[in-house]
Amino acid sequence: VQLVESGGGLVQPGGSLRLSCAASGFASDYLAIGWFRQAPGKEREGVSCISSTDGSTYYADSVKGRFTISRDNAKNTVYLQMNSLKPEDTAVYYCAADPLTVVVWGGGANYWGQGTQVTVSS
Repeated sequence: VQLVESGGGLVQPGGSLRLSCAASGFASDYLAIGWFRQAPGKEREGVSCISSTDGSTYYADSVKGRFTISRDNAKNTVYLQMNSLKPEDTAVYYCAADPLTVVVWGGGANYWGQGTQVTVSS
């Protein structure tokens, strides 16, 4: 399984970005996919996850109501729509995948992308 993130960039506070995680080598509808982020000097944290079975979604408290995860199985892609961005959202964002949702959301996924930088600054 290969995961490729895209969509990062520089945005002003209050702005929006949509990140994409394209999966190859395995049908993404069999995978739970999560988004994680790591800011300089901080530990990696889970942002959001979407299950492989019933499409259930999970969010960190810090992004609830602002971020939305979704998937397009026809394109083998999972998206993270990020609205009302704040400077504290600045980080490298990674997507991760595994057949088991609990493994992904727990940070133990077998497959990880290379990351995409998101910078929120005026």
